[in-house]
Amino acid sequence: MSGTPQPAPSPSTGGGDLRADCSRCFGLCCVAPAFAASADFAVDKPAGRPCPNLGGDFRCGIHRDLRDRGFPGCTVFDCFGAGQQVAQVTFAGRDWRSAPDTAARMFDTFAVMRPLHELLWYLTEAVALTPPGPLREELGVALTQTRRLTAGSPQELLGLDVDAHRGRVNPLLSRAGELARGDRAGLDRRGAVLVAADLRRVDLVGANLRGAVLLGADLRDVDLTLADLTGADLRGADLRGADLRRALFLHQSQADAARGDHRTGLPPALTRPAHWSLPVTPVRRPAAPRQPRRPHRNGGSPAAGGHRR
Repeated sequence: MSGTPQPAPSPSTGGGDLRADCSRCFGLCCVAPAFAASADFAVDKPAGRPCPNLGGDFRCGIHRDLRDRGFPGCTVFDCFGAGQQVAQVTFAGRDWRSAPDTAARMFDTFAVMRPLHELLWYLTEAVALTPPGPLREELGVALTQTRRLTAGSPQELLGLDVDAHRGRVNPLLSRAGELARGDRAGLDRRGAVLVAADLRRVDLVGANLRGAVLLGADLRDVDLTLADLTGADLRGADLRGADLRRALFLHQSQADAARGDHRTGLPPALTRPAHWSLPVTPVRRPAAPRQPRRPHRNGGSPAAGGHRR
């Protein structure tokens, strides 16, 4: 196909089953993964051990104060609905506390289900972005196959090669992004390491930023229209005033991980993070060298009234 592609449908939200519903989960994201004490987590926690903040009702005891208590990493984690799928479908509502013999398998299954649900989200977005044609049909087949995999038994899921499946899906997603950008395709910075980079004067309209590391990058007032942000690391990126209303494959956890303000444009399906209303520490720039003060003709100074207009 040549020329500018025909308008495609707006991206969807991925469906309710691709949004985390903690009320139907057993706190799996608070138990299954390991995390180390860092800027993201206040304590060390090995895989399979419940976070000390997890309550008996499988809810976080400090959910409203996670950032203030040193757990910002928890606020940006997104299971894409994998938690309730494992809890309510794969294990038919049996929780790991009342059925401790299921705990290890449940946690291992969650580690497989989460990337599958992430692929479901991307494929759903890609189908909505892509006009009718062969590519959209291929995406639809991949979406159906991936959804079928998520319905498997624990044994089937634990025997699945997720990386191989992702390797078959990713080229389709990449082609969908290329088609969506069309004639407006810009810079190709796939996988680029742009940690703390000042990108305010870089034209990123239609840029390919798949997998780019934009940790702490300065993107203030940058137009990211049709920029492919698949898997881009936006932790701490400064998006104040940036336009992401038509960015491609931007999901909620990426926005949650970044910094923004009331001027930041987001796609309609995303929610403006609550912490964006908080003051943002300004980026410090080197001060300009001070120029020597020129003496006045009468030897006085402005403060002493020696300078007259």
